[in-house]
Amino acid sequence: MEFPEIYRTLLLFFAIAGVIIPFFPRMKLSPVLGYLVIGAILGPFGLGNFVDRYPVVQLFTFHHSPDNEAVAEFGVVFLMFTIGLELSWERLRALRRYVFGAGTMQVIICALVIALLGKLVDPTTKTHSLAIIGLALALSTTAIALPILAEQKRLQAPEGRLSFSILLFQDLAVAPILFTVSILSAPDQGNMMNSFYMVMGQATVAIALILFIGRWLLRPLFQSVAILKNEELFMAACLFVVIAASMTTAAFGLSMALGAFLGGLLLAETEYRRAVDVVIEPFKGLLLGLFFTTVGMKINLLSFIENPLRILIAVAGLLLVKGVIITAIAKYFDFTLRDGLKTALMLGPGGEFAFVILGIAPVHLVAAHQANDLTMIVILSMMALPLLARLLRLLDKKVAPGSLSEGMEIKERQPDYGGERVLVVGYSRVGRLMSEMLTRHNIPHMVVDNNPEMVARGRQKGVNIFFGDATKAAILENAGIHNMQALVISMATPGLVETIITVARRTQPRLKIMSRARDAAHAKKLYELGIDDAIPETIEVSLQLSESLLLEMGVPAGVVIASIHQRRDEFRAAIRPKVEVEEDEEELPLPGRARHETGAAH
Repeated sequence: MEFPEIYRTLLLFFAIAGVIIPFFPRMKLSPVLGYLVIGAILGPFGLGNFVDRYPVVQLFTFHHSPDNEAVAEFGVVFLMFTIGLELSWERLRALRRYVFGAGTMQVIICALVIALLGKLVDPTTKTHSLAIIGLALALSTTAIALPILAEQKRLQAPEGRLSFSILLFQDLAVAPILFTVSILSAPDQGNMMNSFYMVMGQATVAIALILFIGRWLLRPLFQSVAILKNEELFMAACLFVVIAASMTTAAFGLSMALGAFLGGLLLAETEYRRAVDVVIEPFKGLLLGLFFTTVGMKINLLSFIENPLRILIAVAGLLLVKGVIITAIAKYFDFTLRDGLKTALMLGPGGEFAFVILGIAPVHLVAAHQANDLTMIVILSMMALPLLARLLRLLDKKVAPGSLSEGMEIKERQPDYGGERVLVVGYSRVGRLMSEMLTRHNIPHMVVDNNPEMVARGRQKGVNIFFGDATKAAILENAGIHNMQALVISMATPGLVETIITVARRTQPRLKIMSRARDAAHAKKLYELGIDDAIPETIEVSLQLSESLLLEMGVPAGVVIASIHQRRDEFRAAIRPKVEVEEDEEELPLPGRARHETGAAH
């Protein structure tokens, strides 16, 4: 029995993703590079060359087929959808100077310089071809650069903020670039203006259709599905939005990725953004891996072996040209030379969207041999990133005190985006009061609730609230729990409260966690789970009633308040588990008073 080629391809891909790719992060290499390398090795130009001689090799190689290409394209579709989903006004507003200033300059200047250099190398190349090549090579890799910056704890450093801002603008620019490539790729119908008007008309209709239907349909659709609390149906709704938006633009002759981007952008305005992001992430990861594998399959290793010096010189030239331009832009925005060099090291290599742009460009604009060489250049430059990341550490070791630009404190010059300090779980009466008190004291916070009606009610009041199940680590991480100072659980169901505490403590061990508890026994259990403070409802009600009664009986207010506080401390001391402080034998013993105070504090 013969199976369709796509079945064998998917089986081989899942085997690679589950068995081989996990070794790349252990070797401090990006999984993206793993997919590219394996695609090149197992592709038609790798082991595929030996199929005629050894037929059994066919079982372990990838072949080009329309079905494979179609499935792999959904990797980019899901990536563009999540980019649109993650674009928030908070990020753009906080980093607007660097996103729209440095980001715009980097893309435009790099594209122009690369196009001009391309014209010098080959004067016969068409202007439109040079424009596409310049835009493709001007972009950098978000998929590899950001994880490296996060791993080295640089996202809050000047080079991290500038890199993030430029990458964010590049993500924003992908959709217009794809649209531009569609215009340049349009068949000649007399003159360029006719093609332009036709593509513009198609794009206007497609975008208007997505925006109009999406704005009216998305929120009611997800609200009706969320009420059922059925994860499978919620997942189906997410996939429907991604595929419907991408197919709409494809029907009008535009890129599927453009439609997915618009769909994500619409959902980013809703309270379901974070829950959708969590659902889509696994699909995006796997399909994007398949996309990179397909890109690797297109690499002709033989052509590289025949003339490796030409490709390596082009890679070095790309890193040098983009590096010089990015360093100059950093200096223009008052960064130090060292910070500019660090940013250039991260953003100098090419990016994953170069494959998308080169992939949709027709042969009459970017010939097959050109696309192969450019793909090889981008891949090799991306493979150089781990080495460039080591150079970052060398630059750090040579940093002199006070070498940062004057006034470059991160808080002043580059304010953090999404600066919530407290995460409130649950928007019931207790949660609403917590949110109101935090707002009254100007403390940025976020609320998460799995009741769509509660979420909609909070949204109407302008509360920063999102739909999501806080018992899942992915939702807490997506809400930014790693950057939060405190987690407050206002829910009343004991089982859910205990699950959230366990998941949150495992996700962020140093997080301050507070919660309501039903009674003293429940509070004691929460303390055993690692909570910092539990407030038993029965005890607090009793204390408040006692306070009112004592005041009515004529006891002075100061005495009443002191008595209530003392009784509350006694309850807490009885509920909280005893913490034994182990002293180091080499340390000097604490004075008696200090030891007593330390024990009392516990």
